[in-house]
Amino acid sequence: MSKIKVLIVDDSAFMRKVLEDILKSDDEIEVVATAKDGKEAFELVKKLEPNVITMDVEMPIMNGIDATKQIMAYKPTPILMLSAVTKQGSEATLKALDNGAVDFIEKPSGSVSLDIRKIGEKIIKQVKDASKSKVRIKSSRILENIKKEKQYESSTPKPQVEKTSGLSPEKLNDTAILIGSSTGGPPVVSSIISNIPKNTPPIFIVQHMPKGFTRVFAERMNNNSAITVKEAEHGEIVKPDHAYVAPGDSQMVLQKRGGNVYIIIDENMPKIHGTKPTVDVTAEYVTKYYGKNTIGVLLTGIGRDGANGLKMVKNKGGYTIAQNQDTCVIYGMPKTAIEMNVVDKVMDPLDIPLEIIKFAKKIGG
Repeated sequence: MSKIKVLIVDDSAFMRKVLEDILKSDDEIEVVATAKDGKEAFELVKKLEPNVITMDVEMPIMNGIDATKQIMAYKPTPILMLSAVTKQGSEATLKALDNGAVDFIEKPSGSVSLDIRKIGEKIIKQVKDASKSKVRIKSSRILENIKKEKQYESSTPKPQVEKTSGLSPEKLNDTAILIGSSTGGPPVVSSIISNIPKNTPPIFIVQHMPKGFTRVFAERMNNNSAITVKEAEHGEIVKPDHAYVAPGDSQMVLQKRGGNVYIIIDENMPKIHGTKPTVDVTAEYVTKYYGKNTIGVLLTGIGRDGANGLKMVKNKGGYTIAQNQDTCVIYGMPKTAIEMNVVDKVMDPLDIPLEIIKFAKKIGG
């Protein structure tokens, strides 16, 4: 079996050496070269055609975002960003994901992480996962659509979208939308949310993402949406026209008191399917309180999280949607749900916002 050819890109000689040691310790991986900046990385990609690239975000001459953009335009290649958990680092990482990077690895302690070896196994696993992902930025309608139409800078004013869903206000509180996503998901979730009109039921978003990144993810979507998008907070009341992003490293569950539903953020609940937040965990509570008025959406991602969640939605008489194979970076999560026969409709993410509103209107009579 041929080895996974990896190119390591980092401006720190220490980080390049340690990453090389970590990856070389696995028999299935071959480090074909290292580069100290994005410009050098681009030249090496043309020469060596690696299967996977690990890419630092902040570098001189050419940073990771620009390098990702150039590489994806030249030869779409699975790129894993290595990012420090700072607001700046998180924003840059999400921008790189918009430009086509498939996923990211969180550095344990700043841009030069002396303790990076402690996440060695995780890095190896993510490189292997990335090697199986499908990267076709040129033909991916969803990413092209985002690149052309969406400006995620924080300076972007919130668009004044006049269209509304036309749902009656009393029905909005009885209906909920659940969106689950993992690898390759952030740009897809962002695209869907940016096309959701006002007067929409509450949306619960579970994106597999570590602490620190989920807040920035929510803020960036909020800048480009007609509804309010925020990282969910413990104890807050659930309202229509709001999308709640489950915070990283926590489980987002719900509680009903009186006529209101409240969000509970639990950091002590265990990981399920090796991840926290978990789509299946949130789904259990959403279906408990919204029953047949639940719309479940499952997007690109590795593993099987969310399939049981869609099953719960289906069992309660709700409506389920899965992303189609052609547009998935990794088809694991939707594929599992489809194989379990719990998906009502398989579709391109560009068509999902309309489908959500169509079904919400059906619920609202």
